[in-house]
Amino acid sequence: MAGITPPTVTELAEGEKLIVKQMQAHAGDLMPRHTANLESIVFVHEGECVIDFDGDEKVVAQGEAIIIPPNVKHQIRATADFKGIHVMPLQIEFRFFA
Repeated sequence: MAGITPPTVTELAEGEKLIVKQMQAHAGDLMPRHTANLESIVFVHEGECVIDFDGDEKVVAQGEAIIIPPNVKHQIRATADFKGIHVMPLQIEFRFFA
């Protein structure tokens, strides 16, 4: 099994209720498995990734977006060099798993 590689994260914008961050990873990187208490959106700006929603895998290609539901364990694997935009509420809280 591949090792866990946290993405490079850059804050792009912050408003009264939302924050937008860019996630960046290299092909083959497996990001940490986690849940969040609130819904968010991931938009793939460059490359491609697979998001594993507790066993249900979804491929998200360049130019596509996906809703990340609250309280669902998920993990992102970059299948190509990847840049994604993550739009989330400021009050979002993450819980990470080994």
